[in-house]
Amino acid sequence: MNFLAHLYLSQDNTNIMIGNFIADHIRGNNYGGFSKEIQQGIFLHREIDTFTDAHEIVRKSKRRLHERYRHYDGVIIDIFYDYFLAKNWSDYSNIPLEVYTNNVYELFSKIAADLPVKSQNFIKYMIEYNILFNYQYKDGIEKVLNGMNARTKGKSQMNLAIEDLHLLEDELQEDFTLFFKELIEHTNQKFKELTSDTDTNENE
Repeated sequence: MNFLAHLYLSQDNTNIMIGNFIADHIRGNNYGGFSKEIQQGIFLHREIDTFTDAHEIVRKSKRRLHERYRHYDGVIIDIFYDYFLAKNWSDYSNIPLEVYTNNVYELFSKIAADLPVKSQNFIKYMIEYNILFNYQYKDGIEKVLNGMNARTKGKSQMNLAIEDLHLLEDELQEDFTLFFKELIEHTNQKFKELTSDTDTNENE
């Protein structure tokens, strides 16, 4: 899953949201300098990724793109799934997407200096281009895909994937809806396990 989904699945717990956001920029077990809850956010992020990568519906989505993009298919599906989450945001949250994303930007602006450099750089990019909010628009997705393609120096051809989104939107929307329901259930359970560990430690 991509950034918006990871943030959403953090259930508005600020520290877990921070850990979930920075997890891709933390190597191995180099998280000891962060608080317990931020570490839990890192663990939650990794659990979400593991569940997602192994899920048959996600694999089906990837197969729709694999012939054209090969090992970049998963990156593209992550971006597409955030598009469907943003586009259908009101189905998942009572907080308007614009309010939610502005709150996220405000949070990360305040704490950016304490985060990994790669996270700091992405925060600047995310806010400047209003990435999270613009995930709901195909134009926004196209800009993200163009940026990703530029990072691979054109090897990925991810810039072409906007064509596939237009062609396969209905099928991919169905994939996302079915999968995300299961992911929410799985993540909610994992979230309870992580936070119950914190509650137990605090009461000892």
